[in-house]
Amino acid sequence: MTRRTLVCGSLAYDTIMVFPDRFGRHILPAETHMLSVSFQIAEMRREWGGCAGNIAYNLLGLGGAPVVMATLGDDGAPYRERLATLGIAGDGVRTVAGTYTAQAFIITDLDDNQITAFHPGAMNRSHENQVADMADIGLGIVAPDGRDGMLSHVAGFANAGIPFVFDPGQGLPLFSGDELMQMIDAATYLAVNDYEGRLLTERTGISLDALARRVDALVVTLGGDGSQIHVDGRVLAIPAVKPAGLVDPTGCGDAYRAGLLYGIATGADWTTTGRLASLLGSLKIASRGGQNHAVNRDQVGSLYYETFGSHPW
Repeated sequence: MTRRTLVCGSLAYDTIMVFPDRFGRHILPAETHMLSVSFQIAEMRREWGGCAGNIAYNLLGLGGAPVVMATLGDDGAPYRERLATLGIAGDGVRTVAGTYTAQAFIITDLDDNQITAFHPGAMNRSHENQVADMADIGLGIVAPDGRDGMLSHVAGFANAGIPFVFDPGQGLPLFSGDELMQMIDAATYLAVNDYEGRLLTERTGISLDALARRVDALVVTLGGDGSQIHVDGRVLAIPAVKPAGLVDPTGCGDAYRAGLLYGIATGADWTTTGRLASLLGSLKIASRGGQNHAVNRDQVGSLYYETFGSHPW
């Protein structure tokens, strides 16, 4: 694979804590107006996260050529070193002085309820990175990032004539219906999960079928029910791949998108591309965190053959 893929999105640290009890036993519904609680944590771990980091990690494992465009804070040196150690190009990674790297603090109880605090930090300066400053880019993705950065990077790809995937993700509520339509019309491909798809149609007032006609392909992931690819006036049903275990869904969507990018970059047909993306999501869900699973090209090829009876490359 020779096409460099520019991955625009966040780099983040995820601090995940497990509360060995139930929040409901410690929060009195009638007293939430004066809430003051403290949870003693039994387990804590720190993970590499952020959409750009997760996508690039999976794409590299397939044999792709990801280039990360993102922002880090003064505490971002370890993440920059990790990218270099993995062999992921960090041409577009900028350190924003006086800020923290984006980070999430997540507390999970025994019922899998979560309390999350997210600090965007340097992510809010992502618009300072410009697509036009990057060399030898053949494909891109605009994944969740700072609002201004997402708008800027969509325009940058469009102005440069570089095909790209628009993946609004959790950033979707940041935009008006008109802004979303402008970004979709600039994009080559659109990728959402089923909830985001419903929110997108509600915010724009346009059906998924109509949105699909405005891009080369619309991809909708459906969790355990697989995914759908709207392309050339038809809908391809892509089955979910049974995982080795259901451990942690964090980063599954990013792994799926790495499979999409690889298929697009190598000119694979949409059925092969969707199946590869589905397989990547299955590999990810069997491990905790977004970047702890092994992505080995030979292993992926063998699993693909075992699952679908054909070779992906």
